[in-house]
Amino acid sequence: MKQTIQSNYKFTLYMILAFGILLFLFTGCAGIAAPQQEGPESTKEGQKQEGLSDDPSQNSDTQNSDTPHNKEQPSDTKDAGDPDEFVYAIEPPKISLDPIHTFTSTEAQVYTALFEGLVTYHPFTLEPLPAVAKRWEISSDGTVYTFFIKENAQYSNGDPILAEHLKASWLTLIDPDEQAEYGSLLDIVKNAREYRSGKVEDPDKVGIRVKDPRTLEVELTHPASHFLRILCHHSFAPVHPSILEEVPSDSPTELISNGPYFIAEAGEDYLLLKRNKLYWDSESVRIEKLKLIYRRDPQKITTEFNKGNIQWVDGNVNVDTLNNQDAVVVNPLFSTSYFFFSTRNTTYADPGVRRALALLFPWNKIRSQEYMYLPTSSLVPSIGNYPELQGIEEQNTEEALRMLEEYGYPEGEGLPVIKIALPEGEESLRIGTHMKKAIEENLLTEVELEQYPFHRYYEILKQEPFTIGTLTWIGDFADPLTFLQMWTSDSSLNLSSFADRKYDELIDKSMEQEEDTRFETLAEAEKHLLQGAVVLPVKNSPAFNVIDLEHVEGWFPNPLDIHPFKYLGYAQPTLPEGVVIGPNPHAPPSPYVASLLTSLVPEREDLP
Repeated sequence: MKQTIQSNYKFTLYMILAFGILLFLFTGCAGIAAPQQEGPESTKEGQKQEGLSDDPSQNSDTQNSDTPHNKEQPSDTKDAGDPDEFVYAIEPPKISLDPIHTFTSTEAQVYTALFEGLVTYHPFTLEPLPAVAKRWEISSDGTVYTFFIKENAQYSNGDPILAEHLKASWLTLIDPDEQAEYGSLLDIVKNAREYRSGKVEDPDKVGIRVKDPRTLEVELTHPASHFLRILCHHSFAPVHPSILEEVPSDSPTELISNGPYFIAEAGEDYLLLKRNKLYWDSESVRIEKLKLIYRRDPQKITTEFNKGNIQWVDGNVNVDTLNNQDAVVVNPLFSTSYFFFSTRNTTYADPGVRRALALLFPWNKIRSQEYMYLPTSSLVPSIGNYPELQGIEEQNTEEALRMLEEYGYPEGEGLPVIKIALPEGEESLRIGTHMKKAIEENLLTEVELEQYPFHRYYEILKQEPFTIGTLTWIGDFADPLTFLQMWTSDSSLNLSSFADRKYDELIDKSMEQEEDTRFETLAEAEKHLLQGAVVLPVKNSPAFNVIDLEHVEGWFPNPLDIHPFKYLGYAQPTLPEGVVIGPNPHAPPSPYVASLLTSLVPEREDLP
């Protein structure tokens, strides 16, 4: 999920460029089977907490911590343009540091610095690359994956990463008591779905087996070409045993990570990460310090970006006062914004009632291109050979009233109060107001509309009664299933409580099929969702970032808007002819990154 920021951005030129690369990006991401969000008071075993900062200029809540192998570090003081530090500005609230319980796309980005699973995202294609696993083998029937863990894979405190840690982390993810957001992504594993739902109580019956300290075997219920792409998700990273039961989100410097960075210092409005020298690929990490700052004011962020004090902003800027307009990067995103019905109330569990209400809404106003560039009535964005579908596209008040009378609610009489729950923001309020007005003008039904702070909104949807909510969903991997599996009756991501046997059967059926046939079955499942109006798509959202790609390399626009920090570095400066300098203060491009890129597009001689 990602918060959508509504502003008067001048997207026209950028969108022309974005559409130009749309086909290229999705052709590279679809259908390829290849190797892809609070703490204890005592110090965790294997870590040392240095205590509060002696610097009086820092907040009293600031924490400093260096793991033993990283005691000798450069000063944390940064001058604009310091090649040792990279500053990434994100919006409050603070992120969770628990990969087992996480939901937002901002957390997914930050986790690329702190955590890493068996496989990781390629920075350009997003296809799986070896990470903690040095290699893997797949059985001839495609149901058993054997992962061999790198001998030098270790945590930031020096402890080795073992197969048993991955098994324990994954079992925690699907523990029915945890209610982890992404637990259902492992349903493809033998007995994982049954264990998550409580039907199987013995964890040893789940198809996750430790063959030896550095070998993990995973048995699937049936072949799944997308399995490795799922494992790129941060929820499948190993969590150190000492923090598995309680991740120190309130004490960030106590976090034991296994990614390219560790948290060295934490303040009220920032996290300072340093390069993890025990990371297996540490030599390829080109930026020593990564600073995450929480900022809400777009103009202040823009001013700091203009001064060179911020290198990357995730969208929240004032474009009109941005000095470098070329730093605005807009690209197609595997994302859909939608409204949806909660089916906890049995009246709105009826697809006929939902569809009747949806037909009341003025879709030409809701999806007006005055407010959105990529309106849509379908849930799954364009990808590969997936069929094009249409949901409800037009208002039909006459048909809506006819249906409601047929279902026993003439002019809406007898319908329970309709509660529209929205996050803060002008755009969600605009659409919600259209819905409320349409119901009130045509029905004898009470409507309540309420907005909530974004950082509380997800919990509101999980815990409070509502009728209509809204989300923007960014796919977790490049496959239609990431938009469709979340609507199955037992999905850990099913906020609507939607339960439909036919839909579940279609999703299960698709799991056993080859790619083209699988897409047809998934499209049939999506059509069932759209016709029953449980989900009401409104637009596909582009990714919007501000980053100077003339000076930062290793950052590539991609459909999931995931940019692993380990690949980032400062670009070689361009000098006038005849001008030379001494030793370059910027590290040269990583040979690892260069080989990745040139192997993809060898005809490009201008790549590092």
